[in-house]
Amino acid sequence: MSDPQLIWLRPERGARGPAPAHTRAEIAGVAVELADAEGLAGVSMRKVAAALGTGAMSLYNYVPGKEQLYDLMVDAVAVEMEPPEQPSGDPRADLAEFARQGIALLRRHHWLPLLVSTRLTIGPNSLRQLEYFLGIMSGVDVPAVTKMELYGLLNGFLHTFAQFEANQRDTAAQTQADITRYMTEAAATGNYPNLVAAFTNPGPPPDPGTDAMFERTLPRVIDMILGASA
Repeated sequence: MSDPQLIWLRPERGARGPAPAHTRAEIAGVAVELADAEGLAGVSMRKVAAALGTGAMSLYNYVPGKEQLYDLMVDAVAVEMEPPEQPSGDPRADLAEFARQGIALLRRHHWLPLLVSTRLTIGPNSLRQLEYFLGIMSGVDVPAVTKMELYGLLNGFLHTFAQFEANQRDTAAQTQADITRYMTEAAATGNYPNLVAAFTNPGPPPDPGTDAMFERTLPRVIDMILGASA
């Protein structure tokens, strides 16, 4: 049987031989520091090994490859979410606080949204998050498989919103002005009547800040999650 790809299915150390010089937690911590400073492009087995004072080939004794290193990183930062030991019994309030902790985590680690949206992984700390979410949902009358899908829905919203924020920060003002001009000119062609209607009757201007946008959007997502049993 081939070795499992998921690092959590591999023992951290063998039953025999001397104790390893490094731990997975130490390796993940170094990789997270590199990613926070330089983005994912700044994370390599060579750089992590150098920061640990060891050779790159030695690091492979602990982590089979970069994919598993990414898994360690995701789970290392997941511990920063600290939900209560038990849900309060108010699913709406509990989901809102869970989501706010999640978006705060994604904002602290700007590399995280892209990584978790492109790589399916779960480790011990991520598993505790899932367990808490399922506790919140214990009184919602939907099948267990639906609850798992709703967990994916909530996380998908958080990851997408965090990536949207990052794009807003990284997009030059001129590019945003060009997009507005292009949409205005497109509306003037008469080919987009619904766009014209949206421009003509936009309603009262909302707070443009992303914090306010998140708080406006989150209740709608929670409505979908809790309305799944309807």
